[in-house]
Formats: sequence, C-alpha cells, structure tokens
Amino acid sequence: MIRDRASPNFGPRRDGLRPHMLVLHYTGMRDTEAALDRLCDPSAQVSAHYVICPRGRLWQLVPEEARAWHAGAGGWAGRSDINSRSIGIELVNTGAQPFPEPQMQVLERLMRDVMARHQIVPRDVIAHSDMAPERKEDPGPRFDWRRLARAGLALWPEGMGAERPLAESLDAIGYPSACAKKRLQAFRFRFYPWGTGAESKADRCRATAVAAAFIRD
Repeated sequence: MIRDRASPNFGPRRDGLRPHMLVLHYTGMRDTEAALDRLCDPSAQVSAHYVICPRGRLWQLVPEEARAWHAGAGGWAGRSDINSRSIGIELVNTGAQPFPEPQMQVLERLMRDVMARHQIVPRDVIAHSDMAPERKEDPGPRFDWRRLARAGLALWPEGMGAERPLAESLDAIGYPSACAKKRLQAFRFRFYPWGTGAESKADRCRATAVAAAFIRD
C-alpha cells in the first residue's frame, strides 16, 4: 500500500527529459515523520518521489512524471541535471545501521514497478554518492547492492579484473570529476565496501571488473 504525502517541492522535467535512472538515498534521519516533514517543507527545497520507512511503509511525495529535488548538483556518465532524468527513492536510515528486511523487500517491489514503467535498466540504478561523490555518502557502505543485483535490479560484477589506472576505470563506470579521494570513497561505498586506507591494487582490479560491466553502447 502506497501512502500519499504530497510535497510542494517539485517542478516539470526539463528539456523534454523522461526518467531513465533511479537514484537511491538514505534520509540521514532516524525518525520517519521528521524526514517526511523535511521533504515536504517548502523552505528546505528538497524532496523525493518515494520514501520507505524501516518497517516497510511506503509514501509517495511527488508524481513520477514530475521532477523531484533529490539529486542536486552532480552528474553521471557525462550527463547533468540528474533530477530531470531520474526517480528518487529515500530510505529512512541514518547511515549508521543496517537496512531492515521489511524496508528492503518494499524497495525491491517498488524498484521492479518503477523500472518496468520507465524501462530503466540495472546499469542506470545508482547511489546518490555515485553522482555527487564530493557532497554525498548515501546510501553508504551498509547498503546491500549485491542483493539488488541478484534480484536483477542493479549491477554488482563479481570478482576482479586486470590492474589498470583507477581514474580510467572510474571514468568508464560513469563517475563525475571529483577529487581522487572522494571518488575512491564513492566507488568503495558502492562496489568495494570492505576496502580501507589508501588506494590499493585491489581497488584498481575491482574497478576494472566493474568498468567492464558498465560498457555503454
């Protein structure tokens, strides 16, 4: 069951763009009502299409045909204005705890529906931190991307590739320009959450394997 909680924070998608991406977020807030209040507060100037609480309750704040204000500045695969190109889903979570099973089950069902409606492919399901590595960390290293991939809802290449320059691989995957440290962090959050410390051979080999899966037509 989808609950309606209309947010005033949206507008038309620009330049005739339609959603062909999904961006996943966490709210950074433990309290669901506080998160909904913020996403519906005109002074906050933020919103999302959907919000899912830890117990699996689902709210729709913005119609899918409209441009919600969830992504902000950044880019992916050489594209900007991600808000006009995407559907935004917020998960109520501070980033410091696991994502509960009821929340993940509802997320998977919602993603299947949204992706089918808009013909969104798993390659175009990204983290907020992917498209804005210098500003954002959500949904963070505790989010289970491998689970989504096993359900056919995201990409999670297994294994390692040949050692190649990390920057080249991150460019091929789609990461925007940012400082090397932040790009490495965003990559690890998404594809190598057990990586720590300075850039390593393991990071480079993992990124090569991921880049091969993101080759675009």
